[in-house]
Amino acid sequence: MLTATQGAQGKLAGVQIINYGGPGSQPLVRIRGTGSMLAGAEPLYVVDGVFTSDIRNISTSDIVSMDVLKDAAASAIYGVRAANGVIIITTKKGRSGKMEVSYAGNIGFRQASNLVKMANRSQYTGFLTEVSPGTVIPSGNTNTDWFDEVLRNALQHSHNISVGGGSEKMTYYFNVGYLYDEGIVIGNKYDRFSIRSNNEFNLTKELKFGTQFSFMRANSDTIDNGAIFNNAYRAAPVVPGKVDGKYGNTSAFGNVGNPILNIDKVNNRAAETRLQGTAYLEYSPIKSLKLRSAFSVDQSFYTRRVYNYAYLNDAVTFIETGGNQRNDLSTLTGRKENVTNWLWDNTATYEELFGKHRLTLLGGYTAQKYSSDYVEGVRRGVPPTRDQWYLVTGDPNTSTNNGGGDKYARASVLGRVNYAFADRYLVSASIRRDASSRFPENNRVGWFPAAGLGWVLSEESFMKDKGAFDFLKLRASWGRIGNDNIASNSYIVTANTGVPYVFDNGLVLGSAISDIKNANLRWETTEEYDFGLEFSTLGRRLTGEINYYDKRTIDALVLVKLPGILGDPDNEYVTNAGSFTNKGWEFTAQWKDNISEDVSYTIGGNITFNKNKVTGLNAGQPLPRGGVGQQGSTTLTDNGEPIGSFYVYRTDGIFQTQEEIDNYKNKDGIVIQPNAQPGDLKYRDKDGDGSITSADKYFVGSYQPKMYYGINLGFNYQSWDFSADFYGNAGNKVYNGKKAFRYQVTDNIESDYADHRWRADRPSNSDPRLIEGNTPASDYFVESGSFFRLNNLTIGYTLPKATLERMRMSNLFLPHLAEFVYPETFQRLQSGVARQSARIRY
Repeated sequence: MLTATQGAQGKLAGVQIINYGGPGSQPLVRIRGTGSMLAGAEPLYVVDGVFTSDIRNISTSDIVSMDVLKDAAASAIYGVRAANGVIIITTKKGRSGKMEVSYAGNIGFRQASNLVKMANRSQYTGFLTEVSPGTVIPSGNTNTDWFDEVLRNALQHSHNISVGGGSEKMTYYFNVGYLYDEGIVIGNKYDRFSIRSNNEFNLTKELKFGTQFSFMRANSDTIDNGAIFNNAYRAAPVVPGKVDGKYGNTSAFGNVGNPILNIDKVNNRAAETRLQGTAYLEYSPIKSLKLRSAFSVDQSFYTRRVYNYAYLNDAVTFIETGGNQRNDLSTLTGRKENVTNWLWDNTATYEELFGKHRLTLLGGYTAQKYSSDYVEGVRRGVPPTRDQWYLVTGDPNTSTNNGGGDKYARASVLGRVNYAFADRYLVSASIRRDASSRFPENNRVGWFPAAGLGWVLSEESFMKDKGAFDFLKLRASWGRIGNDNIASNSYIVTANTGVPYVFDNGLVLGSAISDIKNANLRWETTEEYDFGLEFSTLGRRLTGEINYYDKRTIDALVLVKLPGILGDPDNEYVTNAGSFTNKGWEFTAQWKDNISEDVSYTIGGNITFNKNKVTGLNAGQPLPRGGVGQQGSTTLTDNGEPIGSFYVYRTDGIFQTQEEIDNYKNKDGIVIQPNAQPGDLKYRDKDGDGSITSADKYFVGSYQPKMYYGINLGFNYQSWDFSADFYGNAGNKVYNGKKAFRYQVTDNIESDYADHRWRADRPSNSDPRLIEGNTPASDYFVESGSFFRLNNLTIGYTLPKATLERMRMSNLFLPHLAEFVYPETFQRLQSGVARQSARIRY
């Protein structure tokens, strides 16, 4: 696994994790629904106190635990960027005692599953002869499976060696790791070398000093997945892929480019070096007081070089001449980028126990600054020899240069109080004053409070007498968090210089304002109510949790179109123009029991029901998105609907005869689809005006699932153990835009459509006679996105203690892991007030 979040997929209620599968890619994480439309919906990662948005530099073998804070009251103390939840990762540290050396590694393969089955030569030629009788089809028996040509079984492996130990005066931990991942698409590759060092020194009884350092060097060979899959999907099976070093000329057949050529003729290589470090001091002048100051730096150096080879569509390169897939001159693009992000965190914590009263006070100040810059250059005519891949070797007359950067700062003051009486009645409250340079000066400061209550009923005498619950706790919390994750210049009006302008019968160069900005931007705020019940019963064999949440995003930062009177109506600007809600229920349960001394098992599961709804959007102005080819937008964000709901035409079957077309009229007798032919889709005339227009579109579902869930099973017998993880979701829709993405009549089709499409001799009510790129977006393309899958299957064996002692080892675990990947553990309930979290232990 590249990141810890991949291992948590399907194991945490309220947490949706989507793995993209591409080498080096970080999974998409959504906590309790989509929390923002523009200001970032990703959670905040806190790694040993360091704030970050990217955890790809951490080896999973370095991780001790991962806590997920879901409600606003638990996340509020982390302030800016915590509006979408917080994932707290704790890495390994050294322990007093003798030095321990450990190794962890794995090796495996990944492959694509559930691939779309495309039409073979026979199906394709039958379709093409029907819809375009004059097309000359290449002779021969070529029957190319283009997905098979560009995909592979991908090797992946990782290795980690760590050393840890220490004494009363100091502890140390050091890890070296390597990860290699080919990727299922030929030409993709990612490898990462990492170092992590955690050290702690007890300088005196009152003073502690610590350092945390990590280094990562990652290299990636990347191909354009979108172009490759698009061309593999559309390429005609009657053209060969590659024969004797020559490429099948799909473009000469009036088709797309050859995807194998797309892979072979582009070299896209990137390298990233990342340094992340923290130094901290902790001082305790008295037993109850701890003062802590930590300074963290996260710095990245990124380079990319993209070389496009020159090639011509002649007989030397292609099997056939003609077509348009050619590149007369090579192109070299070079880019360098530097990113520096530092955080200074200062806190004072006072904790005291007065009889049955437990009091914790925390106050602090944090400051953060981010800066980045990049330069990019492009030249053509660079020689194909790799040793000469420098911009200076290209034609200087073709040179283009670009550059830019970003810079912003944040500063916060925070305070929190926790109070507990007899560990039975719990109260928590916090407040933050956040300031961000991403807002205009008059709106930079935001105040964000939070509060929570807890009641441990199982400690009450009337519950102890019953004996039904080993642990029972009620929780309620409320909190507000600000979000500023927008471009730093979103409120700054800029001007283009060097603009030609006719003045006094002459041409002069001047400046012109190129965009319109909202100079009164303000904080996007997330407000959340949370109610929960935690329990443990039947001798702690059954544990569980039930939660209800109501999360509201206020003053949401969104893109809206400019009024036509102010310029091009297609231009958009950022403003506070929306609000929406995520409401839902979360259920978690786990049963753990021992059948005998040698046999034990666990059964766990979680399920989340979430409802997302837009409650206020720019005085009712909807936001169209989701463009697919020539179909235009397929989604619309509007009041009363989930964000990004599919907004398309409804179909009422397929016209079977010309008589049906002629009889399809409105109440005034107007034929609604006069240009239709038998076999075409029949669209519903929503407004009854006798024609099919944009006013006839319907909301037909959303990409957001109504329910997602996970099931975890475990079984242990002596030294053997078995585990299986399942997850799925239901109620969401997907737009199958690939069916409509046919720009040319010679594009391939899916096998299922080839066998079931409407024909005069084989009428159908499921698939129309012809689907082209300009076929209107309709519910014909909207399909169910529900699924249930086996994610991980593990069988392991731990060597007996006597054997380990002879080998001078403390533990040896041999797992067999099967992971099922699409091309695209244990929970511990926290008893803290308003700390709505779940933990994955590694």
